[in-house]
Amino acid sequence: MLKVEKNQNMKNYTQVYVKNSIEAVRMYCEAFGAEATLEMKNTAGDEYEHCELSVNGEPFLAVSEAAEPCDIETVHRNRWQTMTFNVFEMGSEEVVRKAFRVLSGGGVVIDPIHALPWSSCCATVIDKYGVCWWISI
Repeated sequence: MLKVEKNQNMKNYTQVYVKNSIEAVRMYCEAFGAEATLEMKNTAGDEYEHCELSVNGEPFLAVSEAAEPCDIETVHRNRWQTMTFNVFEMGSEEVVRKAFRVLSGGGVVIDPIHALPWSSCCATVIDKYGVCWWISI
């Protein structure tokens, strides 16, 4: 068995690849109160090669332009949840409701805003780019 040394600096940073990455960054900034803290666009300036979003100074999400389109209609129709980004401890029901409103525009609601034993306000949405979000107070 291979022994792996512990790396105390290891991090896991999520990234999505979507078509219309510039529009997606604007939507994610609005939904989560994020800001673009590092932007690298292609030479035409119409796509992100890499964009990092932060919330309250903390890394939140990276976004890049997808090389190939995703069949969003099929994702929405089949309500595919191949990976879900869990955004929790959002602070208030109002913040969750705003994110829900923004993310569900053009997307598909999997679970509308509701309560669970571990969250008084949560929802699951696949946004218009095919990215699945579970958002919670």
